[in-house]
Amino acid sequence: MSRELPPAPEPLPAPTTDAHTHLLSTSEFSGLPIADAVARAAAVGVTRLVEVGCDVPSSRAAIAIAEAHPGVIATVALHPNDAARAGVRLGAELDALARLVGSSDRVRGVGETGLDYYRTRDDEGKRLQRASFAAHLAWAREHDLAIVVHDRDAHADVLDVLDAEGVPERFMMHCFSGDAAFARQCLDRGAWLSFPGTVTFKANEALREAFDITPDARLLVETDAPYLTPVPLRGRPNASYLLPHTVRFLAERRGADLAAFCGLLDANASALFGDWGRDG
Repeated sequence: MSRELPPAPEPLPAPTTDAHTHLLSTSEFSGLPIADAVARAAAVGVTRLVEVGCDVPSSRAAIAIAEAHPGVIATVALHPNDAARAGVRLGAELDALARLVGSSDRVRGVGETGLDYYRTRDDEGKRLQRASFAAHLAWAREHDLAIVVHDRDAHADVLDVLDAEGVPERFMMHCFSGDAAFARQCLDRGAWLSFPGTVTFKANEALREAFDITPDARLLVETDAPYLTPVPLRGRPNASYLLPHTVRFLAERRGADLAAFCGLLDANASALFGDWGRDG
């Protein structure tokens, strides 16, 4: 994939939120400084960002980024694939993260956590992922925070863990990748469904059908930058300032007024994570 960032799209007509991004990874991959990434996003109407941690260092960085930018909040977590790789170190990793969860009022969520059977296929790795997922769910309940769920090729088991551990009051299915039937199962448990740039890909009609049945009040849109760059920019790095491509695509599919749709997504992010300020 090219590391050259695409040009900025036309600004949105109203401010909105990127519900899941990785400013740190985007900076490391493309060379775009984090402050510039936040400013570029704000310039096109993406004035609030959720910076997501995937391990102890990136979770600490997420908090620091959020404390430096009013439009950014942080989540902290051990990604499921990192949980599987941790092996005997998993307990120590989780202990370090537990100390971060309540360390700042800029921490508004726990995740991305969950299950990933695309990269982790052995039984021991899956066991470690489930143990880590359960710990994250407990932190979310203890601190009254949203949970950000990563699910890749593990739909049924993700629901099994949620049901066994207790479905939290506020949870988000990040980078939703299921069909309408799975969407209904998640929605029935109270989930917010967050749609990334992959919803614009021609082959993903099943994902668009999941979007179609998602109520307005449970919709979020994300970049997951620097990954999952939407059409027409596939093959180039993603960034929060490219969120308008996906927002416009989904507003058009829903037949919604674009400004109203931006406001809807913004309000839903506040309902999930609590309100916060803006950049730009």
